[in-house]
Amino acid sequence: MLEVEGLTKHFPAPGGLLRVLDGVSLRLEPGGRLAVMGPSGSGKSTLLSILGTLDEPTAGSVRLDGVDPFALPPHARPAFRNREIGFVFQEHHLLGGCTALDNVVLPALATGSVAAAVVERARALLDRVGLGSRQQSLPSELSGGERQRVAVARAVLLEPRLVLADEPTGQLDAATANVVTELLAELARETGGMLVVATHSDAAARRIGTVVRLESGRLEPGRVGP
Repeated sequence: MLEVEGLTKHFPAPGGLLRVLDGVSLRLEPGGRLAVMGPSGSGKSTLLSILGTLDEPTAGSVRLDGVDPFALPPHARPAFRNREIGFVFQEHHLLGGCTALDNVVLPALATGSVAAAVVERARALLDRVGLGSRQQSLPSELSGGERQRVAVARAVLLEPRLVLADEPTGQLDAATANVVTELLAELARETGGMLVVATHSDAAARRIGTVVRLESGRLEPGRVGP
C-alpha cells in the first residue's frame, strides 16, 4: 500500500519560496493504478521524484507497505528504491553500449549478483513486450517505441511494489503510445504492483484507471475528455 500524507515541496525562488506541492495526500491499494494529469510545471515530475525517493519532501510523509523511506539511513535508500520501486521515464535511459537484455537485467546487477532465474525472467519479459527476437539489439538499433518497451520490462524485472512512469509516452506516436501504456498497466497488474503515471495524454489516462489532477500544488479529482 502507498500512503502519502500532506506532501509539500518548496524551492527557493527570487520572489521567495516556490511551493510546487502543497499538502498532497493520496492512498493507493495493492494493484491500484493512478494517472496524474496537469499542465507542464504543475509538479507532476516532482511528485513522482519524491514517491520514488529521488528527491526529499519539505514536509509530509510517504509510506510504502508501512515503510517510510525517508526515515531510512541515506546509504540504505538506494537499495530500498532498487528493490521496491521501478521507473519508466519519458527518456528511456537505456545504456547505449548494452543490449536490450543487458538493459533489462540492470536492476539486478545493483543487488550484487544476477541469478540465472533473473536472466530468464528478463528474457520472458522481453518476449512479453514483443521483443523476444531483439534481445541482443543495442538501443541504437531499436525504434523509440521499442526502447520504451525495453524500459518497461526493466522497470518490472524485480517485481517492485510501486512502478512510477513520468510521461512515458510523450515522445511516441499515438499507436505506439497506446501499446506502451497497455503494457505498463498489464505488467503492473500481473505482478500485483501499484502504478502511478504522470501524463498529459487523455488516452493514456483512460487506460491507467483512476485520474487525478495537480492544480496549484494540490491533487484534485480529475477527468478525461470523451
